Amino acid sequence: MDRPSLATPTDRRIAAIRAFNRFYTGRIGVVRDRVLASRFSLTEARVLYEIAHTETPTARAIRGSTGIDGGYLSRILQGFEDDGLIVRAPAATDARVQILRLTEAGQAAFAPLDQQAKAEIGALLAVLPDGEQERLVESMGRIEALLDPPAFRQTGAGGWTLRLPLPGDIGWVVSRHGALYSQEYGFDARFEALVAKVAGQFLTTHDPVRERCWIAERNGVRLGSVFLVRESEDVGRLRLLIVEPAARGLGLGKALVSACIAFARSAGYRRLTLWTNDVLLAARGIYVGAGFHLIASAPHSDFGPPMVGEDWEMDLTAP
Repeated sequence: MDRPSLATPTDRRIAAIRAFNRFYTGRIGVVRDRVLASRFSLTEARVLYEIAHTETPTARAIRGSTGIDGGYLSRILQGFEDDGLIVRAPAATDARVQILRLTEAGQAAFAPLDQQAKAEIGALLAVLPDGEQERLVESMGRIEALLDPPAFRQTGAGGWTLRLPLPGDIGWVVSRHGALYSQEYGFDARFEALVAKVAGQFLTTHDPVRERCWIAERNGVRLGSVFLVRESEDVGRLRLLIVEPAARGLGLGKALVSACIAFARSAGYRRLTLWTNDVLLAARGIYVGAGFHLIASAPHSDFGPPMVGEDWEMDLTAP
């Protein structure tokens, strides 16, 4: 019997995605009962990975990053605890929050899984030249961005898009902060140095489960940025909000701040903080409109001109 024809573009796309899924899951071994010939299932290995690679792993954070059912995750964690693979300890900032840590036995169980997984992916890449490896990684990033619009992409009425950073974006963030704040407010090189320090730290140590950067662009031209970084287990900090002069008035600053607030809530933070200066009137207006409240201020001249630094805060537990 002949195969049924794929009559519509949607039918063809579905068939293509299903074919790719079969190919890729087979290539990376997802269909195996145990991961890498270990005693762990795929889900158990993923939970071990999250505990090992997250700075302050909690059950809530793991649920958020994996989508694992809460009851199923609870049984996995209890099994790990019974086997001596993990321990739980109250967070320093809130005794109600339990931080998960691998024991020595847990580290010993996870280490070969981690190394073998790296070796298998390395073997996949080894058959490709460097340029093709970069194309593969970039294509995977595009797939991830397209399939997770709330986290990765938002399009506004002004034709702009919010997305996650690509290579070169963080350097642009530092450069534009230095140039614009010098032109508009007379800030000196110390401000650009501060931005470089914050942006560099994000590049080298950020936790993708609880920290994020958004780049705003239109037709491939960068228009703005904002960062959400971890201050503590319960507190996130909004940093490095900037909007290009040509893009102001499009609602872009508000959208960047809203993306930070939504992500902070989904990541489990209870409060969101930021530091700004009284001369940044447009940004202050966005913060007020979003629901931030001024909690402290102090004069300074850290970047040259005298101004007043301000601490703002938002209670994320409020309706």
